[in-house]
Amino acid sequence: MSLISLTLTDFRSYASARLELASGPVVLHGPNGAGKTNLLEAVSLLTPGKGLRSATAAEMGRREPGEAVGRAWAVMVELDDETRLGTGVQTAGAARRIVRIDGETAQPGRLLDYLRPVWATPEQDRLFSDARAERLKFFDRLVFAADPDHAAAVSAYEKALRERLRLLNDAQDGREADPVWLDALEARLGEAGARAALARVAALHALQAAIDARSDRPFPQADLGLDGPAEQMAEDGAEEDEIAAAIREGLAKARARDGAAGRSLFGPHRTDLTALHREKNRPAAEGSSGEQKALVLNLILAQISRLSHHDAAGAARPVLLLDEAPAHLDEARRAALFDEIVALNLQAFMTGTERGLFAGLDGRAQFVRVAGGALESD
Repeated sequence: MSLISLTLTDFRSYASARLELASGPVVLHGPNGAGKTNLLEAVSLLTPGKGLRSATAAEMGRREPGEAVGRAWAVMVELDDETRLGTGVQTAGAARRIVRIDGETAQPGRLLDYLRPVWATPEQDRLFSDARAERLKFFDRLVFAADPDHAAAVSAYEKALRERLRLLNDAQDGREADPVWLDALEARLGEAGARAALARVAALHALQAAIDARSDRPFPQADLGLDGPAEQMAEDGAEEDEIAAAIREGLAKARARDGAAGRSLFGPHRTDLTALHREKNRPAAEGSSGEQKALVLNLILAQISRLSHHDAAGAARPVLLLDEAPAHLDEARRAALFDEIVALNLQAFMTGTERGLFAGLDGRAQFVRVAGGALESD
């Protein structure tokens, strides 16, 4: 399915806007601060999670001068099968957004039945030298784009982890931590953590295969890995119950240390995504911003190729969101990126300040000028 329209109401810089969409690439060009990234963020919200900016719902409402709280806002898209997907908040400053499908309130996970947005932003240009937690969050998004159950496993794990840490912090303040409740939480963490670890390893193998199949493209190849005890067990063929037991036992042993540190120092949330620049045989973290950007783009294109294969089996089609992606690519890689988007029959939204950067898409994409909250096709 493709998006045929995007409608915004009091979202970010837009009081009201509607954009009729082509089924292929869409280029959003205009000056800095015009609202191009806001449009990408709007589409990214049609999936579970906080979207490409990781912002709270309360931050997304438009504000007039003097208004301390963002307004109630809404994002709605119509698909080519006439399905309508929407999200937003009903009251100004609300912290939790709601999701509607054809006007009926739905669980956020249902959105993955229709769309699988995948995105790259300038913040990911140094992904492999950035904080470990950011790499894992990036990778987990790739995992649940093809395996929606992974999002539920990670969410359950993170919720139980917060509850366990609260109990341990209470114990540091002189209150006794209930060992029975800690046992129950760690059992829950073991189960959810084992499911997450197995899903990560399966996704890693699929992504690596997709990267290896792209050796004829002018993008650097990465050899991926997952650095974490649970994932290593999964890699070695351990069963889910074995991994769950190991996580549970490790957490039990780490109680005193975690309580003293005020944070959880053991578990699958500590896993790191590693990448080796194959051609240069060195860690991706040692590469320039341009090299890391090219590695990330190749990883995302491999993911898109993987999701497009899933589409043949009836899964939702991927939607690609690229914020300022062509800006630091050389001409050959820009051309390869555009050709691949067209060849994959992707609906891709791309932003840039200069229309000329997208000259390779003339006649193959919808061009929209964004300026002062106005959207004009050209």
